[in-house]
Amino acid sequence: MAARKITYPTTGTCSKLITVELDDDNRILSVEFLGGCNGNLQGISSLVRGMKAEDAISRLEGIRCGMKPTSCPDQLTRALRQLVG
Repeated sequence: MAARKITYPTTGTCSKLITVELDDDNRILSVEFLGGCNGNLQGISSLVRGMKAEDAISRLEGIRCGMKPTSCPDQLTRALRQLVG
Protein backbone atom coordinates (compact mmCIF):
# COMPACT_ATOMS: atom_id res chain seq x y z
CA MET A 1 0.00 0.00 0.00
CA ALA A 2 1.34 3.44 -0.92
CA ALA A 3 1.64 6.46 1.30
CA ARG A 4 -1.46 8.64 1.55
CA LYS A 5 -1.32 12.40 1.25
CA ILE A 6 -3.79 15.26 1.76
CA THR A 7 -3.63 19.01 1.30
CA TYR A 8 -6.12 20.35 3.82
CA PRO A 9 -7.43 23.95 3.66
CA THR A 10 -7.55 25.28 7.21
CA THR A 11 -10.25 27.47 8.70
CA GLY A 12 -9.98 29.89 11.61
CA THR A 13 -6.17 29.94 11.74
CA CYS A 14 -3.30 32.03 10.38
CA SER A 15 -2.07 29.07 8.34
CA LYS A 16 -3.90 28.51 5.05
CA LEU A 17 -3.05 24.91 4.12
CA ILE A 18 -1.63 21.79 5.75
CA THR A 19 -0.07 19.03 3.67
CA VAL A 20 0.17 15.71 5.51
CA GLU A 21 1.55 12.36 4.38
CA LEU A 22 1.00 9.04 6.18
CA ASP A 23 2.60 5.65 5.57
CA ASP A 24 0.57 2.45 5.32
CA ASP A 25 0.81 2.00 9.12
CA ASN A 26 -0.77 5.46 9.76
CA ARG A 27 2.59 6.91 10.83
CA ILE A 28 3.14 10.54 9.94
CA LEU A 29 5.82 10.88 7.28
CA SER A 30 5.63 14.65 6.84
CA VAL A 31 3.61 17.72 7.76
CA GLU A 32 3.95 21.11 6.05
CA PHE A 33 1.99 24.24 6.94
CA LEU A 34 1.51 27.15 4.54
CA GLY A 35 1.38 30.40 6.48
CA GLY A 36 1.10 30.77 10.23
CA CYS A 37 3.82 31.04 12.89
CA ASN A 38 6.74 29.48 11.06
CA GLY A 39 8.90 28.45 14.02
CA ASN A 40 6.04 26.96 16.03
CA LEU A 41 4.67 25.07 13.04
CA GLN A 42 8.09 23.68 12.14
CA GLY A 43 8.32 22.48 15.74
CA ILE A 44 4.92 20.79 15.62
CA SER A 45 5.79 19.16 12.29
CA SER A 46 9.06 17.84 13.69
CA LEU A 47 7.47 16.55 16.89
CA VAL A 48 4.70 14.58 15.16
CA ARG A 49 6.93 13.06 12.44
CA GLY A 50 7.05 9.30 13.02
CA MET A 51 4.08 9.39 15.40
CA LYS A 52 0.96 7.31 14.77
CA ALA A 53 -1.80 9.57 13.44
CA GLU A 54 -4.17 8.39 16.17
CA ASP A 55 -1.67 9.40 18.88
CA ALA A 56 -1.18 12.85 17.36
CA ILE A 57 -4.96 13.30 17.18
CA SER A 58 -5.42 12.37 20.84
CA ARG A 59 -2.71 14.85 21.92
CA LEU A 60 -3.57 17.81 19.69
CA GLU A 61 -7.34 17.73 19.16
CA GLY A 62 -9.23 20.61 20.73
CA ILE A 63 -6.24 22.91 21.28
CA ARG A 64 -7.29 26.52 20.90
CA CYS A 65 -5.30 29.58 19.83
CA GLY A 66 -6.18 32.43 22.15
CA MET A 67 -9.89 33.15 21.84
CA LYS A 68 -10.21 31.26 18.55
CA PRO A 69 -12.22 28.01 18.69
CA THR A 70 -9.41 26.16 16.87
CA SER A 71 -5.65 26.26 16.25
CA CYS A 72 -3.10 24.98 13.77
CA PRO A 73 -2.56 21.78 15.84
CA ASP A 74 -6.34 21.26 16.01
CA GLN A 75 -6.62 21.78 12.24
CA LEU A 76 -3.86 19.19 11.79
CA THR A 77 -6.03 16.67 13.66
CA ARG A 78 -8.88 17.35 11.23
CA ALA A 79 -6.60 16.65 8.27
CA LEU A 80 -5.34 13.47 9.96
CA ARG A 81 -8.90 12.28 10.61
CA GLN A 82 -9.67 12.62 6.90
CA LEU A 83 -6.63 10.52 6.00
CA VAL A 84 -7.22 7.86 8.63
CA GLY A 85 -10.91 7.58 7.77
